[in-house]
Amino acid sequence: MTAVNVYQQRPTTGAKAESSLHHADLPSLVGKGRKNAGVTLREKKLLGHLTIRGDGHDPAFAAGVHKALGIELPGALSVVVKGETSLQWLGPDEWLLIVPSGEEFAAEQNLRAALGDLHIQIVNVSGGQQILELSGPNVRQVLMKSTSYDVHPNNFPVGKAVGTVFAKSQLVIRRTGEDTWELLVRRSFSDYWWMWLQDAAAEYGLSVQA
Repeated sequence: MTAVNVYQQRPTTGAKAESSLHHADLPSLVGKGRKNAGVTLREKKLLGHLTIRGDGHDPAFAAGVHKALGIELPGALSVVVKGETSLQWLGPDEWLLIVPSGEEFAAEQNLRAALGDLHIQIVNVSGGQQILELSGPNVRQVLMKSTSYDVHPNNFPVGKAVGTVFAKSQLVIRRTGEDTWELLVRRSFSDYWWMWLQDAAAEYGLSVQA
């Protein structure tokens, strides 16, 4: 296998990292929403995002991923969550790994060591996307306003993840709990989705969580 140099891409010089919604100053909105709001939004910012490509039918690949991450390789349209780490199926030979802030470099090193000579590709895409977490009793109603994809529990159980059209654009919806959903969004569209969610959730009450 050709040697691959893995570099630390997160600044270590004290440079200030900013999320794509830093100008919205979400922390200043904490505690100012309606009491008992039907929807609570949390910006899961500055996490490590890595795309992994490999042969999902190869037992050695699945075993290597499990060895490196302690997570079983998820099947089609599913996401596996372990604490603050998640692994999501994106396609027949592609997965998205999300790890806590600052752990992406070590995660990539562990994966490459565990997968050895297998034909793989790992790309750090942390700077291009982020997650908005929505929780509360009225999240599904907000999703129903925003996408034509069927989010009924019978069709969208906990652990499912799909890419779909949402508010005239595209993103990934992940259901991580009974009343908890995540939107995997492109950084450049964050403003648009933030404004959309404020409007869509207005009738139920929207609160912001740190």
